[in-house]
Amino acid sequence: MDIFAKCRVPEAVHDTKKAGIYPYFHYLSSKQDTEVIMEGRKTIMIGSNNYLGLTSDPRVIEAGMKALEKYGTGCSGSRFLNGTLDIHLDLEQALAKFLRKEDVVTFSTGFQSNLGIISAVVGFNDYIVCDKENHASIYDGAKLSYGRLVRYEHGDMEDLEAKLAGLDLERFGAIIITDGVFSMSGDIAKLPDICRLAKKYGARVMVDDAHGLGVLGKGGRGTAEHFGLEEEVDIIMGTFSKSLASLGGYMAASKELCDYVRHTSRPFIFSASITPVSVACAREALRIIEAEPERVKRLLDLSQYMRDGLRKVGVPIIEAETPIVPIYVYDDLKAFEACKLLLERGVYVNPVVSPATPVGMALLRTSYTATHTYEQLDYAIKQIKEVLVILGVIND
Repeated sequence: MDIFAKCRVPEAVHDTKKAGIYPYFHYLSSKQDTEVIMEGRKTIMIGSNNYLGLTSDPRVIEAGMKALEKYGTGCSGSRFLNGTLDIHLDLEQALAKFLRKEDVVTFSTGFQSNLGIISAVVGFNDYIVCDKENHASIYDGAKLSYGRLVRYEHGDMEDLEAKLAGLDLERFGAIIITDGVFSMSGDIAKLPDICRLAKKYGARVMVDDAHGLGVLGKGGRGTAEHFGLEEEVDIIMGTFSKSLASLGGYMAASKELCDYVRHTSRPFIFSASITPVSVACAREALRIIEAEPERVKRLLDLSQYMRDGLRKVGVPIIEAETPIVPIYVYDDLKAFEACKLLLERGVYVNPVVSPATPVGMALLRTSYTATHTYEQLDYAIKQIKEVLVILGVIND
């Protein structure tokens, strides 16, 4: 049998392209900002993870340009060998201080961070206890380890306890892994209950805070700080590609655990280190977050404004406290049609369809930036309402 026989593009892709509602791979010819040029059209961006609006901040751009001039375009090796720069160490130290952890290890991407952390920490037959709606990189990290994956229903603490109670924790270790802020629904993990159960059953806790850093907690320190649980969370993972306006990822933990990962994590040891430009941009973004904590408050205020505005015009949303505001359109094809119509009206959103959602529960994922204007949001609300009326999702 030809191994490529299965490598056929799904019929649904052909069908949506033929219908003119294929929603993916739209290209930009501008900076990532609240307003972008997408396929030649001026477009309000409410579908990115640029939460604090720092990807186009002149200070971040200047820091990247200076690093490019000083260090060149890349490191030509892994951190383990010739690829460690002084700015890598400075960023790790600054981030550890900001997150109030002993140490930080950085990885080349956020996705790679979860691969590298989980595959190193989880040993043969250890348990990875995982919220069903965790990010794909957590599940792939579990596959890369030699551990056993145990999934609990999303946000269901009774199910989590039942799963923990059924494990052989006398012979094997366990780590509960959860997103801090869930990327599709925008809801926040029930971290106090998770930490309580971890303590009761002798498990460790890891939080993927990719969508929590810069969004929750005092000064944007994330989900653990939001709940006052920094001491109870053993590992905080995150990414530079969202609030920190760059590319890369990190693990914040005890010095001993970080040093162990540095010497055992294959994705860390055998990958080239983060480019100088990415390091410098992330470092400058962190400086700005520390100096301008008001950005975090404005982000949450704008997000609440959007939720209130959508509710007032009858748009059904998932309620949360974060800058991720998902809108129900229910039907997968209507989600694609809504994205097309909105883009034609100058508003970009993301479709979320089955199997990422249950059948009949398709969403438009919208997300907001601290530098959005109220005028931009008002325009987006108006267009979203009109499009959903056209598609029969809501009544006029």
